[in-house]
Amino acid sequence: MNAAWLLIFVGGIFETVWATTMSFSDCYTDMFWTVATMLLIPISVIFLYAALKRGLPTGPAYSVWVGIGAVGAVIVSIWMGKAPNLMGFFFLGILIAGIIGLNLVSEDS
Repeated sequence: MNAAWLLIFVGGIFETVWATTMSFSDCYTDMFWTVATMLLIPISVIFLYAALKRGLPTGPAYSVWVGIGAVGAVIVSIWMGKAPNLMGFFFLGILIAGIIGLNLVSEDS
């Protein structure tokens, strides 16, 4: 795994964390979690930017970054006792398959 993809992975983890802190913010009424969210969002984007600056193609890099955030948010939701229904898992599988497929057919990755 080259360093650019590692940056995407770390950025995706920050994506998961800010999505989680946003849910704790109670529609931005809890100031601690609101500030945490506002600080974490740009950190996540900075990791994406750094990976793109290292030459990763935008489409695959962005899809993996968002995908890690989406899948991570679902995993955190499951851990917190809010598991999606069967259709939710089905569409999560489609998301993962789409990201893998996009990376397989991308000429630049």
